[in-house]
Amino acid sequence: MKATVTVPMAMIGGFALGALAVQALHAQAKPAAYGVAEVVVSNPDAYAKEFLPVIRKTIADAGGKFLAAGGKTISLQGAAPAPRVVIIQWANLDQEEAWWNSAATKDAFAIGAKYASFRNYVVEGIPQ
Repeated sequence: MKATVTVPMAMIGGFALGALAVQALHAQAKPAAYGVAEVVVSNPDAYAKEFLPVIRKTIADAGGKFLAAGGKTISLQGAAPAPRVVIIQWANLDQEEAWWNSAATKDAFAIGAKYASFRNYVVEGIPQ
C-alpha cells in the first residue's frame, strides 16, 4: 500500500480505537452516592459526646465526606424532615454499602440508638 493511503487509514483507526477506549472508561465509572440521615435527638449532650465522635470516625475511615450535618433545614413543600438532616457523599454505592454493613458502623449506631432515632437512606447520583 502506498504511504498516502496507509498513514491516513492508520490515523483513522487510531482515533476510532481511542474513542472506543474513552467510552469504555466512562461506562465503567460509577456515579457518586449520597447518604441521607434524618435524626431526632433525645439527649443532645450524650449524642454529641458518645455517638458523634465514633460515627464521624467510621465515615472518615471509609472515605465519606460530610456535605451537610444538622444545619438549618427549611421545608419547601410537604412534611418537614426530622430536625437534624445529615448528607454524606460517597464515591459510589458500593463504598457506602461497605461502610453501612461494617461492624464499626453497626457498633456506632448501637450507641446512637440510645440518644436518637434515625431514618437513613442512600441515593445514587447522576452519572457524570
